[in-house]
Amino acid sequence: MKSLPYFCRGEVIRGFGRGSKELGIPTANFPDSVVDNLPADISTGIYYGWACVGNGDVHKMVMSIGWNPYYKNTKKSMETHVIHTFKEDFYGDTLSVVMVGYIRPERSFDSLEALIAAINNDIEEAKTKLELPEHRKLRDDNFFTGTPNGSSALPPTTTSVSQTIMNGH
Repeated sequence: MKSLPYFCRGEVIRGFGRGSKELGIPTANFPDSVVDNLPADISTGIYYGWACVGNGDVHKMVMSIGWNPYYKNTKKSMETHVIHTFKEDFYGDTLSVVMVGYIRPERSFDSLEALIAAINNDIEEAKTKLELPEHRKLRDDNFFTGTPNGSSALPPTTTSVSQTIMNGH
């Protein structure tokens, strides 16, 4: 995927409400404007990378892009699980992410338990891969410094600008 690493930013919106409640794995959801601006070569599946809420710390993350076949969604989504325990929800805050690599295609599962096990495996794989030097360096990318905190005048979606920034490195 030539578009990786891919940088994007947007407001955290309410999703389907399944991540925390059903799965025990909370996710932050991007609005359609961010999902619709993904490059054509970013296929559906599970990705790993770095994420920052507002102007906070940068944490490891995994992201599902697609239709979540287990739930038979009819709308494509981008659901980010930031590998960090937050004290409270951050709906309305700005989430900045850099997608670094691809783990696997999306697929359906025979049970909720199998889905949860796969997500936990994805999280462990992301933690390991993000320790590689070529991935760790993106944690400190200037994309994350000065990140808007949700009240900034910057537009909530900066996908095309962010890709240009990366290409300029």
